[in-house]
Amino acid sequence: ELPPSEFMQVADSTWLVLSVVSNGREPPGCQATGVTKIARSVIAPLAEHHVSVLMLSTYQTDFILVRERDLPVVIHTLAGEFDIYKEESGECVPVTCDDVSNGFLKPKPAASPTLHPVQSPQTRFCVLTVAPDTLPAIATMLIDVLFYSHSPPWDAATSSQDLDSITFFSFSLIEGYISIVMDAETQKRFPSDLLLTSSTGELWRMVRIGGQPLGFDECGIVAQIAEPLAAADISAYYISTFNFDHALVPEEGIAEVIQLLQQRQESSR
Repeated sequence: ELPPSEFMQVADSTWLVLSVVSNGREPPGCQATGVTKIARSVIAPLAEHHVSVLMLSTYQTDFILVRERDLPVVIHTLAGEFDIYKEESGECVPVTCDDVSNGFLKPKPAASPTLHPVQSPQTRFCVLTVAPDTLPAIATMLIDVLFYSHSPPWDAATSSQDLDSITFFSFSLIEGYISIVMDAETQKRFPSDLLLTSSTGELWRMVRIGGQPLGFDECGIVAQIAEPLAAADISAYYISTFNFDHALVPEEGIAEVIQLLQQRQESSR
């Protein structure tokens, strides 16, 4: 419904959404959540098969977007580990490898993925949700934050290599569930009784992946972050955007996260 515009850039590919639902077989005592929870079973295998993904964590669950043309490879890669369903007219219908075998090509051995630089600004973030029926009470504030406040010039937003702070606000509405990521200072502008977060009220720090816009063709970017954090049992809330990828980790674990990622960077040289 959006009119064509010289100001709107659209990626070439059409993307499909994968939602990973736990079936209760997760090892006892595993506390990792977010992207690290599916690092070994979904993200790493797709990277090994040259599948580029966009990752979107929400307050309720996680979604993986894959390009429509990669669907046969995705199905063949994940069918051994997961029961896979597609939604048709609101019903979940089982999918088998035979359903998407046409055009499937066995992938070539994957080259080692590029490890992109990571930056960790000092900004502290909150991960929140809001009940849909209370959304009108904060709508004006949301519009102000989304479209009018914190809007630095394009070159200032993308050119800094040493980020002391970062401007980041994410609002997602998926099947009626709302997820919001905002910095702790912006949260103070909203009515505290309407924004819901975990009982601990924990704050998060960000790792931004990429020194320049990443594009959509490269694979293994999410795995670069997810695999070492999963090995260390560190939770991460991951958001891919048009230009960069962003991983939020609990504030108290940021030093360990940076050390892990630096060690991986150095070992790849």
